[in-house]
Amino acid sequence: MTPNEVSLLSLTGGLGLNKRVQHPKVHERKDRKGSYWFFRYWHDEMLPDGAMKASRKFHTIGPSKGEGGLSKRQADGERDKFLAEVNAAPTRCDAAVRAQQPIDVRAIVFGNLVQMWRKDYVDNPKVKLATPTREKYRSRLDNHILPRWKTTRIGEFRSKEILDWLQHECTSWHMMIDLRNIMSGIFARAQEWEILDETFANPMARVKVGRKWTVRPDRILTHEETADVFARLVDPQLLICETCISTGTRISEAVGLQLKHLDTNAGTIRIQQRHCRGDVDEPKTKNSKRMLALGTLADRYREWIAKKGITQPNDWIFAQEEDRTKPMWDSGVRKALKIAAQDAGCDFEGFGLHSFRRANITWRQEVGGSAIEASKIAGHANVSMTGDYTIVQLQRQDELTRAIQGRMAAAQKKQEEEASKQAGESAAAA
Repeated sequence: MTPNEVSLLSLTGGLGLNKRVQHPKVHERKDRKGSYWFFRYWHDEMLPDGAMKASRKFHTIGPSKGEGGLSKRQADGERDKFLAEVNAAPTRCDAAVRAQQPIDVRAIVFGNLVQMWRKDYVDNPKVKLATPTREKYRSRLDNHILPRWKTTRIGEFRSKEILDWLQHECTSWHMMIDLRNIMSGIFARAQEWEILDETFANPMARVKVGRKWTVRPDRILTHEETADVFARLVDPQLLICETCISTGTRISEAVGLQLKHLDTNAGTIRIQQRHCRGDVDEPKTKNSKRMLALGTLADRYREWIAKKGITQPNDWIFAQEEDRTKPMWDSGVRKALKIAAQDAGCDFEGFGLHSFRRANITWRQEVGGSAIEASKIAGHANVSMTGDYTIVQLQRQDELTRAIQGRMAAAQKKQEEEASKQAGESAAAA
């Protein structure tokens, strides 16, 4: 067996398409109305649980007498044609025979395929996945996907059944997309590994989750609310929050800063890595590696560096108090921010450090920046994603509406002045 055949055999739970050797004798029946040739044979059927069931079947070949009657030799030939396909069906043959026969990929158990994907992709250290992404995959598999689909064979997947499960399982549109994409990725990876043929129709491609919907309305703090919250914070939590809202950095990027990433003379920081729950790795995406301007925060960083005695290139800007060789975790910042928002009376469901990123992208465009500029600074893969982060606030809508109305009023006034001027000239001429 080839390595791929071994993998397929394990994925199907040991089932294969194997030849059955049977050559039943053809009999002629004369005790009923008419005379005909027939034979009995064994038929193998794969049950939903993957077990093989063999049952005795009766097959009529054709008439033995009268018009269109077949001779014994002809009946034997028809039997051989029929059994040529039957003898190649799945059987109860021993493992030695089974290993030599092709394997039906439709019999692959999805749970077995998931375990292969998890071992060779998710848990493979040579695959450069961010730690939060690995943890998300593991969580989605263990808590949602495997409990429902672990024993299902890929030939049994039906789009309607999958969609019904997603709608019942998920609490948000984003979660539905997430689960669907993970399952789709498993099938796609199996095709890359040549376990499934390229012509295999990915069952997830037919699962349409519909228009995007949200659990709660998108919201960001106003400038005044933000000032109230910041007034209740102290460094380093305050400086981190100021960095997130001023530059659009992710919290993992902010706590992943080292002195070598900071240029106080130029007033910039270089996003080259991120720190998440003890794991230091590359940023979320390729576009996330970027240079960001600190503006007036450059002076704040100079003061913080001097206060903490940060001198070496690999020193962490925001280190743990008990161990300066390790970067601080984001959990302490999130907790302090939540308490401050509650004290200021402007906390809301979904508020957190990521809402500062939304605020930065929104405000950057409000003060005149283009969507492309906002997208590049945020490190987004495309402008469409930036659009999802942009919130058009009522105050901004009012400003834009008044600007449009002002232009219309000016045009109308100009038109009235020209009409009045023309009327005066006409009166003078008369």
